[in-house]
Amino acid sequence: MQQHRFQHVAETFRNRFGQPPKAAIILGSGVGGLKDCLTEPESIGYREAGLPEMSVQGHEGSVTVGLLGGTSVVMLSGRKHSYEGDALQDVVCGVRAMAAWGVETLVMTSAVGSLSKDLRPGTLVRVTDHINLMGINPLVGPNISELGPRFPDMSQAYDPQLGQQAESVATELGIPMERGVYAAVRGPSFETPAEVRMLHMLGAAVVGMSVVPETIAAVHAGVRVLTIAIVSNEGTGLSDVAPDHDAVTETVGRAAVNLVPIIEKLVSQW
Repeated sequence: MQQHRFQHVAETFRNRFGQPPKAAIILGSGVGGLKDCLTEPESIGYREAGLPEMSVQGHEGSVTVGLLGGTSVVMLSGRKHSYEGDALQDVVCGVRAMAAWGVETLVMTSAVGSLSKDLRPGTLVRVTDHINLMGINPLVGPNISELGPRFPDMSQAYDPQLGQQAESVATELGIPMERGVYAAVRGPSFETPAEVRMLHMLGAAVVGMSVVPETIAAVHAGVRVLTIAIVSNEGTGLSDVAPDHDAVTETVGRAAVNLVPIIEKLVSQW
């Protein structure tokens, strides 16, 4: 039987790094500095690993294994997005490879736009649920039974226990963290003012162009998910400032100063 791409990547991870680490961390736009906190790091590029390469500014495209707070982790610096035109199987290849390798916990970061003026740029938001408006799902097509069931339960896609642990750590460190629902749109254009109003009416707190395909793939494979988003900009129409990708990356980079210690302390408890 022909192997899927993610299985080849998992074999590469296993041969290069050995036993799977306790957690995987996907670093979104502007959060690459978390990698500098690793001790005993060992890295390979996405091409060497067999992963789809990056095409978006702010996404480095490397796999690094090391110790974070004394706990073994693997960090993926950058992610593929559906709007890049690649197959959705490429978008979730890294998540599936880590699951096949044996990683049981996934931590994701993401830059998001706020859908109300209550969430200012730089705010950390623990994602509690999502609304998939991308029109796509990584589970479409023949089910990969070695990963998970045909109809996976998504009622607790963002693990409540992990979320509570993250909030407790944030409280201990004196760093504010909000909760909210993530609305996923395909992009790459930013939302219109009417779309921002609609998403807010649907009950979402933030909007982004990633996270959800990876979450679905992870939950399907039995991997626990924690996602902490950083508000990079106010949604279109909420301010006079037009959204801009460079400004998004800059804002997230500044806010990552608060996110990095939360993730480091949280992971050290695992």
